[in-house]
Amino acid sequence: MFPVIILRYASPAPSKAPQPEPPPLPTFSPGALIDLSPAEWTAIWLSLKIATVATLVSLPFGVFTAYALARWKFPGKSLVNGIVHLPLVLPPVVTGFTLLMLLGRKGLLGAWLAEVGIVFSFRWTGAAVACAVMGFPLMVRAMRLSFESIDRRLELASETLGANRFWTFFMVTLPLATPGVIVGAILAFAKALGEFGATITFVSNIPGETQTISAAIYTYTQVPGGDEAALRLTLVAVVIALSALFASELVHWRAERRLGSAE
Repeated sequence: MFPVIILRYASPAPSKAPQPEPPPLPTFSPGALIDLSPAEWTAIWLSLKIATVATLVSLPFGVFTAYALARWKFPGKSLVNGIVHLPLVLPPVVTGFTLLMLLGRKGLLGAWLAEVGIVFSFRWTGAAVACAVMGFPLMVRAMRLSFESIDRRLELASETLGANRFWTFFMVTLPLATPGVIVGAILAFAKALGEFGATITFVSNIPGETQTISAAIYTYTQVPGGDEAALRLTLVAVVIALSALFASELVHWRAERRLGSAE
């Protein structure tokens, strides 16, 4: 009989899988932040054009709507006021989809407009329509407050001197409300520059046609190496927005100063 020796071997410890290293943070050189590419300049120019057209086209409608809500009494006034301010509380995608259903090539109004050669969907003009709709509540709200702050006795004095309501509006009411009209236009312009959800839903994201600053930033964040371009456009958007807000505050300050000196 020989002794049997039983050896016990410890099982080797499971090897740990190598952990992937976190991706390096993007680095930006100061010179690259001011070197805009032609595509970025196109997005900036297109954004400015769309915002300008949207503001100018909606301005007469904004003045009329604000004056009607401030001065007139009519059935359904609360409903009209709610519809005007609806884009402020609705998700922008809902507004864009509604515009697509109304003004698209097969929409309720778009099909008829397409027959006469007017097409808004997937065109820069459609982006202007979407931006105008989204900025319209801000425009109307500022103008309405300006109209409501006017002393009605000044308008009554104009009417007692023989001016009808039409001339009273253009000679007395509108000049007194000019600061509010300008502020409303500036706010609508700034809102149009930053619009994204309604625009991309209604007119998509087509470079050179409907790709605004916001859409371009979204595009660059989805591609490798696009961080610098996204940051450049972000800085441009911040500068434009701050300039618009500063202009709005400047107009408001000058209006208050003028009223204070008149008193």
